[in-house]
Amino acid sequence: MTRQPMVSPPLLPSPPRHSLLEDVQALAAAALVGSLGLGLLQQAGLITGGTVGLAFIAHYASGVSLGALYLAINLPFMVLAWFRVGRAFAVKTLCAIALLSLATDLLPRCLGFAAIDPLYAAVMGGLLAGIAMIILFRHQASLGGLNVVVHWLQECFGWRGGYVQLAIDLAIIGASLAMLPLERILISLLGAATLNLTLAINHRPGRYIAA
Repeated sequence: MTRQPMVSPPLLPSPPRHSLLEDVQALAAAALVGSLGLGLLQQAGLITGGTVGLAFIAHYASGVSLGALYLAINLPFMVLAWFRVGRAFAVKTLCAIALLSLATDLLPRCLGFAAIDPLYAAVMGGLLAGIAMIILFRHQASLGGLNVVVHWLQECFGWRGGYVQLAIDLAIIGASLAMLPLERILISLLGAATLNLTLAINHRPGRYIAA
């Protein structure tokens, strides 16, 4: 029997890299999309998870602007991003946080809501926030805070980011029971579920390989 020669598998090409212009566009787009989602939630008196949820709780309790609180809460997490995920990721994430904070505080000057249904605000707010996160994840960035932890767990261990984020979000939303009516909490859970299902379905390890 003739022995067949071993054939090495073809080398896969390196994944394409995003240009600087593409990264800048993605960060700006995510900030605009994300700020609209947060604006809907804020207008309806709802809450969400992650560091955004912590910022919402502090905002409702103190009246300090949501964007400023979001930026302040996220700063300590940038140390984790710098050392555990990478400098490029940390820099892009910090830029995304700053842009989202600014866009969130400027949104009332650009757009007003005469009336908004809380259920609609929860679903659309969660969907828009999820889209913003997917844009950033695909450009090696995030919305900071606990998203950094979730992104790191997904990249290192393959854990589905949407499900991990959902567990964290449920804990944070539950902590707001002392501040918001139960009805608003239940509606907020719908928004958190929408956000995290958007991530779980549309952002899977290996599906999008551009760097």
